[in-house]
Amino acid sequence: MREIILDTETTGLDPREGHRIVEIACIELVHHVPTGRKFHRYVNPDREMPEDALAVHGITSEFLARQPPFGAIADELLAFIGSDRLVIHNAEFDVAFLNSELARLEREPISCPFVDTLGLARVRFPGAPASLDALCRRFAIDLSQRVEHGAEVDCGLLAAVYLELLGGRQPGLDFSLPADLVIAAERISRVPRPHVPSAEELIAHQALLQTITDPIWLTEA
Repeated sequence: MREIILDTETTGLDPREGHRIVEIACIELVHHVPTGRKFHRYVNPDREMPEDALAVHGITSEFLARQPPFGAIADELLAFIGSDRLVIHNAEFDVAFLNSELARLEREPISCPFVDTLGLARVRFPGAPASLDALCRRFAIDLSQRVEHGAEVDCGLLAAVYLELLGGRQPGLDFSLPADLVIAAERISRVPRPHVPSAEELIAHQALLQTITDPIWLTEA
């Protein structure tokens, strides 16, 4: 099973206000394990970088002026993603920006399924902080390289967090084994939790919800 960890950095919080993607990164997973294949590009947003966004990721307008526009990297990005499932922390944010950029190019929106690790974390740890930083601390994942937010660094951290959300690195699991044996070992060694839905069940539920058009729970009263 192939999945794509994805993260973006932007000029602001809302694409409807004209904010744009300035960095995008992807990491390929097969059976939840990184394969080493990556996609990483900086993008010229054709606008100045606001001070508040600069304080978050440190990407300057001067640096971005030398980078290609989104239209120049769109085909390569979409080819890397393919039709496989995306794994994103706070997926609503990144998907909205991706679809906004595609709309500017008069391209179809992203249609592949996705998993929101923020939602998974909130189900597993109700009431606990669920930011990427907080989850890294919970799972003892090294945060020393995350001086500023960056899509490439955050993708690597999210890959480690996602694995932990799915049950973690099981004792005796050898990641040098072929992928089909890895997934079999995960299934054998994972402790069953009949009282709560598993991470896989939550993912399947998210995928099912995306197939429903005009759900009644989103209908305005």
